[in-house]
Amino acid sequence: MTLPRVVSLFSGAGGLDLGFHQEGYEIAFAVDRMAAAINTHKRNFPKTKSVTADITHRNVETGRLTVLDEIANALTDGEAIGIIGGPPCQGFSRANPNSRADDPRNQMPTFYLEIVEALQARYDVQFVLFENVMGIRDAKHSVTFRSILSRFEELKLTAGVAEHSALDYGVPQTRNRVIISGFKSQGAAGAFMPKTTSRADVDLTVRGAIGHLSQPAFFSRSLSVGDIPTHPNHWTMTPRSKRFKGETDGPTPTRSFRRLSWDKPSPTVAYGHREIHVHPDGTRRLSIYEAMLLQGFPKTFILEGTLSQQVEQVSNAVPPPVARSLAAATAVALSKVSSSGQAHAA
Repeated sequence: MTLPRVVSLFSGAGGLDLGFHQEGYEIAFAVDRMAAAINTHKRNFPKTKSVTADITHRNVETGRLTVLDEIANALTDGEAIGIIGGPPCQGFSRANPNSRADDPRNQMPTFYLEIVEALQARYDVQFVLFENVMGIRDAKHSVTFRSILSRFEELKLTAGVAEHSALDYGVPQTRNRVIISGFKSQGAAGAFMPKTTSRADVDLTVRGAIGHLSQPAFFSRSLSVGDIPTHPNHWTMTPRSKRFKGETDGPTPTRSFRRLSWDKPSPTVAYGHREIHVHPDGTRRLSIYEAMLLQGFPKTFILEGTLSQQVEQVSNAVPPPVARSLAAATAVALSKVSSSGQAHAA
């Protein structure tokens, strides 16, 4: 079976895309509004048409979303495609104490599904995968969440909603996310069952992920790639706070100074600009590379941009092992429908 080509919306650095790429899908198109994230995407997916754009931008004369023209340049009319992505989630996040049902960012799923509808008119959309934070299902966002599911129904996509823990996919991090899957075929929707990994069979500790690494480089204006050991992203801020002393009790357990434990999984890798988790030794913050490993990125993946841009990219990414399981389950679901269709035709 030939896999559908993939359109990635709100791609970020490409954590979700990487999982699909690893399972043999071609990532035909990717879009994100952060230029640094698209530079990362271009570096790691050189064959993909990756563009920096605001997907909410419309042509003044036609009212049409301009990103649709960019997508058309990467696809052939009538071909089978899949659409993946995770609209910005800060408006739904439980980590945001000021999140509101009327947060403008909560409109991003609407734009996502508007693009899906437009692409259905021109291509054979086989599946849609929509990732977001757990908070999207909270009571205060219930109207938005119900409207998303209603749109899937209007688009004749059989939707499934499931909560996924990164720990169940071999990622040493307590990250829980909601995945809405939508399939053109009801049979495929019923066959979509991502496989998990037994937690007993995998080392899910911070030590197992980053315990082997040497000290990172510390940022300075003169820092060059050649000065950074192990990996181009193995660098972090110079520790200046008096809290970075390395005592047993470590820095105070506030959000800004949350110290990891060697023998436990990491809390969710989702940092503010200056809130990267503190290394288990207590003497510095994690390097970007250490955060990437805690997200399940392979050693070959490299992030581009400034420190704050890299922090945002690694925080927003879908852990690639989770993405790969979703991609594999999608392929299995689609193949079963394809096989039953061929058998029926025979």
